[in-house]
Amino acid sequence: MTKTKLISLPALAAGALLLSAALPAAAASTHNHSHEQTEAAKRIYKGYFEDSEIQPRPLSDWEGDWQSVFPYLENGTLDPVLEDRAAHGSKTVEEYRAYYTTGYGTDTDSIRIDGQTVSFTTDAGTVSGTYVSDGHEILTYDKGNRGVRYIFRKESGDAAAPGYIQFSDHRIAPEEVSHYHLYWGDVRAEVLKELTNWPTYYPASMSGEDIVHEMLAH
Repeated sequence: MTKTKLISLPALAAGALLLSAALPAAAASTHNHSHEQTEAAKRIYKGYFEDSEIQPRPLSDWEGDWQSVFPYLENGTLDPVLEDRAAHGSKTVEEYRAYYTTGYGTDTDSIRIDGQTVSFTTDAGTVSGTYVSDGHEILTYDKGNRGVRYIFRKESGDAAAPGYIQFSDHRIAPEEVSHYHLYWGDVRAEVLKELTNWPTYYPASMSGEDIVHEMLAH
């Protein structure tokens, strides 16, 4: 299994770059956790939409403090989710565990998005960059459904911060989100090719049990 990683320079571990201060709790609470969706929203969430429905989105859609769900998979917190997937899907619990281990795998434990600044925290420390919109790309999957990657390019910041970040969250128009998948790297086209490793982030204010509840609702 290959985990999505950031390349950390030794100097970046210095205390001046460890951005441990969190956004106010209210920032995370602005994200909508409602499970009620319109028929159109349900259709779009499943990946069926017209090109004309796609709209540009600002980085503020993902603003806040976010945590990776990968540690919860590793420590067993997400076992009820795996069991539910197995009860309704085509894989066993262990097959789903392997699938999500590849999908969620990352050493980037937390991400902070504040204005145009995105900070990535690993055990080695925190690196940050200023990112600007670089448009979006539409991907068509084997099942025939589609997804939209919203892409942002690093304009300035730490050398170890990725050159590109690409958000995927089952939405195609401006809207604050309850979670997202993030892809990153230094070559835009290469990042677009990644389909099996999709590090997933939920608000840092949520407990593991909260995340389980949210996942089971979908």
